[in-house]
Amino acid sequence: MDSDLSQKSISYNSARFLVSAPRLEDCPPDIGAEVAFAGRSNAGKSSAMNAITANGKLARTSKTPGRTRLINFFSLNRENARLVDLPGYGYAKVSRDTKDEWQKHLGQYLNDRQCLRGLVLVMDIRHPLTEFDQMMVEWCEHNKLALMILATKADKLKFGQAKTSMLGIARKLEAFTCVEHLIMFSSTSKRGVDECREALTNWLEGPSENS
Repeated sequence: MDSDLSQKSISYNSARFLVSAPRLEDCPPDIGAEVAFAGRSNAGKSSAMNAITANGKLARTSKTPGRTRLINFFSLNRENARLVDLPGYGYAKVSRDTKDEWQKHLGQYLNDRQCLRGLVLVMDIRHPLTEFDQMMVEWCEHNKLALMILATKADKLKFGQAKTSMLGIARKLEAFTCVEHLIMFSSTSKRGVDECREALTNWLEGPSENS
C-alpha cells in the first residue's frame, strides 16, 4: 500500500474540487486511489455526491440534464485519495460529434486509469437498469472492476415500493460478480449515505491490485 494512503482516516466532508479534465492526459497523476461516479443524466449523481460529502455545492446540480461534460476530480483529506465525477450520459443537447468525443475520453479513463479502485453507478430507483446502466455493469464485469450501485431518489417512492424495486434490481444482477454493493439511496433523506461512505473507505484504503 502507498505510504501516503496510510496516514489518516478519510473524511468525506473534506472533499474539495481539484481539477476538470477533458482528456485522460489532463487528469491528475495516476497514483494513489480514486473512485468514480457514473450515471445517466438526471439520475441524481451530483446530488448523491453532494450528500456523501455533506457539501451542497461540491458537484453541480442542474435541472438541465447532461450539464457535466468534463471528468471532475475532488481531493480528500488523505493525499492522493480522490472522488471523480464522470460526464453524465443521455439527454444533453449537444452535437453527435461532441457526444462521441465525451464517450471516447470517458472510455479511455475507464480503461487506462490504474488507480481506479471502483465505480459507483447511480441510477434512479424508479427507472433502474437503463441501457446505459446495463452497459456499465457489463463493462465492470468484463474488466473485473468493483461496482457499487446507488438506487437514488428512494424518497420518491413509498418504502414498500422502493423495497420491491431493490429486490428486482438485485435479481437482475445476481449473475454479476462485480457488484459489491447495492444501496437504497436518497440525497434528500440521507438514506444510504453512511453505508456508501463505509464502502468507499474500504475501496480507497484497501491495497491496490496494481501495487
